[in-house]
Amino acid sequence: MTRSISVIVADDHPLLRSGVIKMLQSRDDIVVLGEADTAEGAIEQVRTCRPDIALLDISMPGSGIEAARAIAAQPSAPRIIMLTVSEDEDDVVDALKAGANGYVLKGVDADALVSVIHSVHGGQSYIPPALAAQVLIAMNNPHPEPPAAGELLESLTARETQILQLVSVGKSNKEVGRELDLQEKTVKHYMTSILQKLHAKNRVEAAIKAQEAWR
Repeated sequence: MTRSISVIVADDHPLLRSGVIKMLQSRDDIVVLGEADTAEGAIEQVRTCRPDIALLDISMPGSGIEAARAIAAQPSAPRIIMLTVSEDEDDVVDALKAGANGYVLKGVDADALVSVIHSVHGGQSYIPPALAAQVLIAMNNPHPEPPAAGELLESLTARETQILQLVSVGKSNKEVGRELDLQEKTVKHYMTSILQKLHAKNRVEAAIKAQEAWR
């Protein structure tokens, strides 16, 4: 009889984590040894449970990529699969450099995820075909010239520019919403788009880039 593949699942969204665990536990050839909701917890679960596969979310507290790096450095490290919503090529490249052997998008169906787990456990690597070409280009050109702040700002819509101007002078999402007659959750949605377009990690970095371009 073929030995079951042992897995730990780390994700900070309880419903998603429990759904993945329940699905994996329904398979005869996979056993879930542990779960975590932070990078630190994932690292500890690997040390304690010694699984074959560590299934990690990228955006959980402490960073899934940092967890992958620490896990990959352990003696007899498990194979690592990132399970994430991020299609950002930088995240894929960072994950692979950190030691991940697979990269799976959360929209994948159950059978496909199990197939990837078996493939990675067998020594292969996996990247979604839609991302593979972008990742290859990024890894062959690891230090591209970053676009100027002014160029990035040109990609913003008129409304996004308006919101960024208010954020740049220190206004909160609630204050921006009040001034522009928008709901706070709508402002948050716009800010997510603004951060992506400006390649900014947070609103402070976005504001700095804007101020540099508007000088």
